[in-house]
Amino acid sequence: MNIQLKSEQEQFIRSQIDRGEYQTAEDVISEAFKLLEARTSKIEELRQKIAVGTAEIANGQMTDGEVVFERLQSNIDRIASDRNL
Repeated sequence: MNIQLKSEQEQFIRSQIDRGEYQTAEDVISEAFKLLEARTSKIEELRQKIAVGTAEIANGQMTDGEVVFERLQSNIDRIASDRNL
């Protein structure tokens, strides 16, 4: 596969090599693909979690936000109290 890069992209790749961050253009592109794959995976994971959460809300399986924050504050207070022993 052959691709054409914009001049800004080529300049960026060259700058990464010149700075010693990467040895070759292939290294830069490989890292870019790894980051894109990780980003794509994270987005899909978040979409799945949103779908689960949306379904739980639709089924009435949710906790009021105030209750959540009260629980968090209780945990924080307990941890702070334990440290002061």
